[in-house]
Amino acid sequence: MRLDLSTVRVSPFEPDTIFVLGNLVGPYADACSRTILSRVVERAKDMGFVARAGIEYEFFVFNETPESVRQKGYRNLQPLSPGMFGYSILRSSVHADLYHQLLSQMAAFEIPIEGLHTETGPGVIEAALAPAEALEAADRAALFKTFTKSFLQTRGLMGTFMAKWSNDYPGQSGHIHISLERDGNNVFRGENAESMSDLLRHFVAGQVALLPQLLPMVCSTVNAYRRLVPGYWAPTHATWGIENRTTAIRAILAGSATRSEFRIGPADANPYLALAAALASGLYGIENKLECAPVAGNAYENAGANAQALPSSLGEANRAFAASEVARSLFGEAFVEHFAASRDWEERQFRKTVSDWDLARYFEII
Repeated sequence: MRLDLSTVRVSPFEPDTIFVLGNLVGPYADACSRTILSRVVERAKDMGFVARAGIEYEFFVFNETPESVRQKGYRNLQPLSPGMFGYSILRSSVHADLYHQLLSQMAAFEIPIEGLHTETGPGVIEAALAPAEALEAADRAALFKTFTKSFLQTRGLMGTFMAKWSNDYPGQSGHIHISLERDGNNVFRGENAESMSDLLRHFVAGQVALLPQLLPMVCSTVNAYRRLVPGYWAPTHATWGIENRTTAIRAILAGSATRSEFRIGPADANPYLALAAALASGLYGIENKLECAPVAGNAYENAGANAQALPSSLGEANRAFAASEVARSLFGEAFVEHFAASRDWEERQFRKTVSDWDLARYFEII
């Protein structure tokens, strides 16, 4: 491991303690997720761009502990608050002390949060992390997830970033916003605040084209595919649209903040790998000047005749990833071989497991 001293932070969670990130080196370098993203960032620089990103996470909070959830078998958990109170002033006001403590401690940890509010579901909160250059954005995301969980547990609460923890509620997203800059200017902005540049059009076309091949880098767990089903506010096809929240990729036209939103991302994603996939595929689209028609209207109901359906399971997605020559050219043979093997192992562990669903479905009746 080689420590990156530019990441040194003073920890607000422990007295007289610093925290520093690093990269695996030597024979492990090609399997290091932070190194993989670093290489994509360098590729962007070689093309004349500075990549910036911001990630937003949804996570559920419970009045539980690591001991109590195990005693309950992860069933009948008590959420921080009841009801479907998305964007609720009431819920945010009741828990204002908790919100402000999290905001202030993350700010002290150099992880500024632009917005913190309730989302749809009991006890669910969404945090929008302030944007930064791409590697720093991924660092912030990784640390935010880890230290939010420890922050909550020290207060007798528990948080989860699972993509989908319950049959009853929508899944949890980890949307990734990306823009490219040259000489301090956003190159995705069009001639006016309500238009987009050719570069953004090619960028999102690349994201759409490669999404089915790179999906395990974004949706890397068995559980992540529980979210990618019709009717649960997550895309099932590789699509994009302008200001369209039903597509996998959303182009946001906002003047100097014009950007691509990678809406396919779940909250459980490795931020380094998910951002590497989102950025590398966009750069691929720019290099090859790809084109793809946007979807107008509800992409859940009508993705378009030419839209590629996304793999519906980790096993299916991983087979496409392992066979992708583009993935190997973007991230290297060693990474694809290693990561595909790890996802194959993960999927095999799932297939060996007898679930509650199996027992309820077959134990008596079959």
